[in-house]
Amino acid sequence: MDFEEKTISSATIFDGRIVRLRVDDVSLPDGGQSKREIVEHPGAVAILALDEENNIWMVSQYRKAVEQVLLEIPAGTLEEKEHPLECAKRELAEETGLIAEEWQEIITYYCAPGFCDEKTFIYIARNLKKESSLSPDRDEFIEVSKIPLETAYQQILDGHIIDGKSIIAVQYAVYNYLGK
Repeated sequence: MDFEEKTISSATIFDGRIVRLRVDDVSLPDGGQSKREIVEHPGAVAILALDEENNIWMVSQYRKAVEQVLLEIPAGTLEEKEHPLECAKRELAEETGLIAEEWQEIITYYCAPGFCDEKTFIYIARNLKKESSLSPDRDEFIEVSKIPLETAYQQILDGHIIDGKSIIAVQYAVYNYLGK
C-alpha cells in the first residue's frame, strides 16, 4: 500500500523567530482529503558531555511550553546553514563553559514527526576542558550541574528527567559505558 499523502495546497499561517506553522491540504491514500498542521523547525543539536569519571554535564532551565524546570543535556537550535557539529560545539561552550577534544555523533531523530519536522542530532563530547564562563542567550536562564551517569539513569526511572533528548542520550551512555 502507498501511504504517501500528496500535498494539494499549503499555507503559512505563522512565521516566528524559531518556527513556522503551515497548514497543508492533502490527499490521502484512500482518495479522501484532510488537513495537516505542520511546524517547520530548523533543527537542533544536543550534547552528551561525559567526563572521564562518567559524570554528565546537564542544565536546568524553565520550559514555558510545559510550565516547569527541566533537567536536560545542553542543546540548541541550528542557525541558518550551520553544520550540526559546529552548533554543538557552540552550544556546549555557551551553556556550560566547556570545550571537548573528542566529538562523535551518536544518533539523529525526529522529535515529534506527527506535526513537526524538527530533526535533532545528538553528539557525545569527551575529554572536556573548562574554557570560559557561561554565555547563554540573552533570554536563557540556566543552572549547570554535573551528575554521575548512574544517578542520571535513576532519575529517568524515577521520572525526574523527562526530556526526550536527555533520556535518549543517557540511555545510550549507560548501554555503551556502563554495559547495562
